[in-house]
Amino acid sequence: MQNTGTRTPATTPTHCPYCALQCGMNLTPVEGGTVEVSERTDFPVNRGALCGKGRTAAAVLAPGARLTSPLVRSGDGALVPAGWDEALDRIAGNLERTRARYGADALGVFGGGGLTNEKAYALGKFARVVLGTSQIDYNGRFCMSSAAAAGTRAFGLDRGLPFPLEDVPRTGCVILVGSNPAETMPPSLRYFTELRENGGTLIVVDPRRTRTAEQADLHLAPRPGTDLALALGMLHLVVAEGRVDEAYVEERTSGWEEARAAAMAHWPEYVERITGVSVPELREVVRLFCAPEAAMVLTARGPEQQAKGTDTVGAWINLCLATGRAGRPLSGYGCLTGQGNGQGGREHGQKADQLPGYRKLTDPAARRHVAEVWGVDPDALPGPGRSAYELLDALGTDVRSLLVMGSNPVVSAPRAAHVEGRLRSLDFLAVCDVVLSETAELADVVLPVTQWAEETGTTTSLEGRVLLRRRAITPPDGVRGDLEVLHGLAGRLGVEKGFPTDPEEVFEELRRASAGGPADYSGIDYRRLAEENGVFWPCPAQPAADDTHTADPGTGTDTRTRTRTGTGTGSGSGSGRDMSTETGTGSGMYTDTGTASGMSTDTGSGSTDAGIGRDPRAATGTGSGMSTETGSGSTDTGIGRVTRTATGTGSGMSTETGSGGSDSTDTGIGRVTRTATGTGSGMSTETGSGSSDAGAGLRVAPHPGTPRLFLDRFATDDGRARFAPVTHRPSAEEPDDEYPVLLTTGRVVSQYQSGAQTRRVAELNAAAPGPFVELHPRLAARLGAADGDPLAVVSRRGRAVAPARITTGIRPDTVFMPFHWPGEGRANTLTNPALDPTSRMPEFKVCAVRVETVTS
Repeated sequence: MQNTGTRTPATTPTHCPYCALQCGMNLTPVEGGTVEVSERTDFPVNRGALCGKGRTAAAVLAPGARLTSPLVRSGDGALVPAGWDEALDRIAGNLERTRARYGADALGVFGGGGLTNEKAYALGKFARVVLGTSQIDYNGRFCMSSAAAAGTRAFGLDRGLPFPLEDVPRTGCVILVGSNPAETMPPSLRYFTELRENGGTLIVVDPRRTRTAEQADLHLAPRPGTDLALALGMLHLVVAEGRVDEAYVEERTSGWEEARAAAMAHWPEYVERITGVSVPELREVVRLFCAPEAAMVLTARGPEQQAKGTDTVGAWINLCLATGRAGRPLSGYGCLTGQGNGQGGREHGQKADQLPGYRKLTDPAARRHVAEVWGVDPDALPGPGRSAYELLDALGTDVRSLLVMGSNPVVSAPRAAHVEGRLRSLDFLAVCDVVLSETAELADVVLPVTQWAEETGTTTSLEGRVLLRRRAITPPDGVRGDLEVLHGLAGRLGVEKGFPTDPEEVFEELRRASAGGPADYSGIDYRRLAEENGVFWPCPAQPAADDTHTADPGTGTDTRTRTRTGTGTGSGSGSGRDMSTETGTGSGMYTDTGTASGMSTDTGSGSTDAGIGRDPRAATGTGSGMSTETGSGSTDTGIGRVTRTATGTGSGMSTETGSGGSDSTDTGIGRVTRTATGTGSGMSTETGSGSSDAGAGLRVAPHPGTPRLFLDRFATDDGRARFAPVTHRPSAEEPDDEYPVLLTTGRVVSQYQSGAQTRRVAELNAAAPGPFVELHPRLAARLGAADGDPLAVVSRRGRAVAPARITTGIRPDTVFMPFHWPGEGRANTLTNPALDPTSRMPEFKVCAVRVETVTS
């Protein structure tokens, strides 16, 4: 895409590029090719408030902060500027050679939770259709995967928050487990402040006294890695004190007896020994949680980034279920998703085991549906591949070439020095990024790609609200979008079609692919997103006026049936995918009424069809009043082109032709025009046209979206939530004589994730210039360390050095390090890649270390 120097002159409403709040902001072009960020008060989530990262987001658009030319590795080992054709040719050639020599699974793809829905969708399709590889995963596996696994197990569906944030201030009590929104998503803190102002209670569970914990009514500081025992101890007390909602458990859940038995093994004194949380504190938090009519539990990375993260989250869900707190107004369990598109990024196909619409890659029906949308044989789709860390660990051995898009695993992966070594061992590495990240520095080819203000696309916030980011400025010369990259690579690898560069066109395909799946976006389009400030999924496409339709907001399942009946009999056949033959008669006449006296009736076809995708049909009939109807390329889900022709001979016969253009639908989403003409006695002419919500004839209101899930039933087969019979177990690595201290990691308010972008913003660097080791005064005294002294933190995987930050706000047996920096202060050099058996989440949040003073 060439930079003509033109920019959108008006202010553009859009969303922040950072966390999952996706705060609304306005962008106004200014001199120098960047934008000015200003508040946007019409977006309900942040109501105009922005944190420092959001306010300074435009700084990374400046030419000096970002890449503006492809780079290729020269013969002397340096990265040098190159043209786009040379760079794309080099990537495609290396991928093709690797595949020819080692097979498709020697090719790996690593995506990111910051990619838009369109990019995540296209990347998953590219890996499976163009490359034919199963080896794709993304850095979101390191973020919410344990909560997603636990939520799916309990409720049958994973959406970070099953209710909007606006419900938080209106509930009676919130337990916030392992989350520090005051620093990770500051504009959200107002919801918790309003909760307390309204008379509600905030309880924070965190081994550190964070800025969020300072706002709480009660702060519990358990030993890292013991959140599971804490939740089980609370459930034990709920049972022992007679606080179980027996009627709710009986009517809306299953598996209670097994979960109850498991919890009763965790008596309060035992839990106190494990967690360090006293029995009186346990009793008080149970009382506060159970006293109001409504309450919530919200988790984040603290309990999730553990090798038992799925069971830990499951125990907190059990607490909600036993007390009747899930699937009721102003109550429930939720996960505070981290990355900007962490929710949407895990829904549409860049995970190792997933297809678009949050479908399972192992489900034959899901494979057939998505393969139909993609125009490929279901058997050609590869099966599930390795999870994120397992994929990175296989680099240089089983996986020989890797394409990275929107991720920086050199800084963000566990056991990061080992992962860096694996990346260096690859035969070929290509990276698409905005900046020259630490991972991009290792690449053979680096492609500079557009940023949020330079492109249009959708994201899905932590609420499950699908949002439209809008392009505000033209990208610089030499920069292209990720969709353009995938289009160019697909063409060079022999797939000329199926990878458009227009994000709206990609989203329209995503709608079809997601239709009927758990994360159903089929009723959402760009127009609605712009007009409605976002739409909550599931949001199925509404049926046409002659359809019957049922949509279950608890499950996201959308069922549609169309019935058409003729007065005679007929049969038909068609050509194309999913051909159907219809015969017989039934109920529900389909009648077109003309402007003159007389009526034309389509006959000869009576059947019920609930297919999704292309559904060419032909039906023929003979005799007085009979007609011939031909449908070519029709889509019974209402997404796509619709063309129908009916012709007949004899008394009262008519000809009907309907044609919908490239945006046409049969449900009134898009444009629909039908014309019927006929000759003879009583013949009529009919013309109907409509746009947006109108088809030819009846107007069908769009599905409103689903802000609140599970109020009537859960998304399981029987509609009941499932208890998980979980028990406490130790962390994968416990302290010992050699490594006697626990390390936990996290974020600071002025940096974001691996810091690849925020570390290039002067204002943010001034506020958070580098890593540090937070430790208690008692531990500092044992070491003889003063504030600011360099300390070495050593684990079984490596050594990191950073200055001491001494505070009473952390447990004496624990140290904390933020993970935003590379180099000798890289916290993830130390972290443990032990994986949760279900979610495959590494154990970032707890490992055994020793702390040493550093002498010059």
